Amino acid sequence: MLDKIAKVVARFEEIEMQMSDPAVLADHVRLTELAQERSDLHPLANAYRQYQEAEAELAGANEMLDLDDPDMVALAEDEIERLENHLEELRGQMRSYLVPKDPRDNRNVFVEIRAGTGGDEATIFAADLLRMYTRYAEAQGWRTELVDENSTGVGGYKEAILAVKGRGAYSRFKFESGVHRVQRVPQTESQGRIHTSAATVAVIPELDAVEVTLDPNDLEITAEFSSGPGGQHMQKNATAARIVHKPSGMMVKIQSERSLTQNKQLGMAIIQARLQEMEESKQHAAVSADRRSQVGSGDRSEKIRTYNYPQSRVTDHRVGFTSYNLAAVMDGDLDDFINALTVADEAEKLAAAGIEE
Repeated sequence: MLDKIAKVVARFEEIEMQMSDPAVLADHVRLTELAQERSDLHPLANAYRQYQEAEAELAGANEMLDLDDPDMVALAEDEIERLENHLEELRGQMRSYLVPKDPRDNRNVFVEIRAGTGGDEATIFAADLLRMYTRYAEAQGWRTELVDENSTGVGGYKEAILAVKGRGAYSRFKFESGVHRVQRVPQTESQGRIHTSAATVAVIPELDAVEVTLDPNDLEITAEFSSGPGGQHMQKNATAARIVHKPSGMMVKIQSERSLTQNKQLGMAIIQARLQEMEESKQHAAVSADRRSQVGSGDRSEKIRTYNYPQSRVTDHRVGFTSYNLAAVMDGDLDDFINALTVADEAEKLAAAGIEE
């Protein structure tokens, strides 16, 4: 690993030399390209320099172990322990910097939640997941908006789409795609028996407007009445937008905005994101953890995570990570799970790139 890092750092130093060249300074396009590359490599180069400095300090501390002064030896031992821990931290940082970056990581996301196996209990669990993700996003300082929903009379959702807007949203939510299984006594169960239900989650990054162009002829857009509180206050204007992408049969209905135009724009953005995700899935079906393969059919047996209420246990089956504080997890405390999944993902990418310790 250190050999590969040394080559990257050599490239960083070469860029710095080039950026001081008068010919490069006069070429705005070339200078911009080099500045961007330098910015990308700077964190790794900086960590490597710290690593070299710490290694030199460690060598000096090891030499002090040969002194006759017990106090100095004790100080050296403490310093060696500190430096070895610091070096391990720096190795971890450098490993993460070597991982190929997903260009979508900083994007906003649409989190689609759908009730799977389990009837009414599955729709209630879908509502629980919606609340969990909303709480998590808010804790990160991101904005959330429920842009589409199909609620049930028992307080659940057959399906719901949550928009999460904030830098880095996709990097944290992308591991949530899949089947989530719950084991508990349903609110609708009078006999006190534990049931197993499921809901599916799909996380789709929002696209830049220029990335996908929709042919207006492929879209069927109709205006519908938005749902309101009823009675004399009931919404009278047809501001909800129902959009069907005819070639794929994909449909979305948006009513979260106040005007029909705004709802149309948001609905088309979701259609665009879904189509892009489908295209990427086709191109990388063999290697990518795409939306459809992760979500599956919604059957309980395909679970990626289990929420067991009697044992207050949450287990992510992909990395074998378990928390026994289910209440906190359902209140949005997901960082431990996401961190574990991120580390596993980085290790897999490093292995695929042939990078070892």
